[in-house]
Amino acid sequence: MKKLHKPNLYCWSEFDEDRNIDFHSYLWVRDDGNVVIDPLPLTEHDEEHLHSLGKVTQIIITNSDHVRDAERLSSKTGAEVWGPEAERDTFPIACSKWLGEGDVDLKGLKVTVLHGSKTAGELALLIEDSTLITGDLIRAHEGGKLCMLPDAKLTDKKLAVASALQLSEFSAVDAILPGDGWPVFRNGQVVLKELVGTLQS
Repeated sequence: MKKLHKPNLYCWSEFDEDRNIDFHSYLWVRDDGNVVIDPLPLTEHDEEHLHSLGKVTQIIITNSDHVRDAERLSSKTGAEVWGPEAERDTFPIACSKWLGEGDVDLKGLKVTVLHGSKTAGELALLIEDSTLITGDLIRAHEGGKLCMLPDAKLTDKKLAVASALQLSEFSAVDAILPGDGWPVFRNGQVVLKELVGTLQS
């Protein structure tokens, strides 16, 4: 796995040829148990690295299109799977907890629910007040520049834009780690505000 901008955050990726971007999964290393977000299948090397960093206790899935390899990883590690509350009735795998707006079930984690994306109640995860992890709605197809899902994929563009605006108001965000595309490691709030500016123009 790749080290990120903080010593307790890691990433592994898979290149998507149709979109010419990487898909990402993230690991947050914590004293009380490690958290994996949107897990893609792991190579043997990355799986060994994952286990060397401690026990995985939670797997958080931001939306139903990012279930990926969660069931297998949960079975292997014993980690609980947590998913978005808004998809409880239709989610493709069993979850032990459902997350909604403002949930802080883990120290250092704040949950925000995004609206208007291609799935209901997509989650964005604010880690330690400064790192924002997004699933599908907010992404980056070019280095240093965020974008949003194409209009054709949105269920409600006005709500989607309002969700992006909500995220841009997190004053301490420095890094943005999207599920799809380039991470932003510095000046994340500035880059979010630039995105909102393009959406509102």
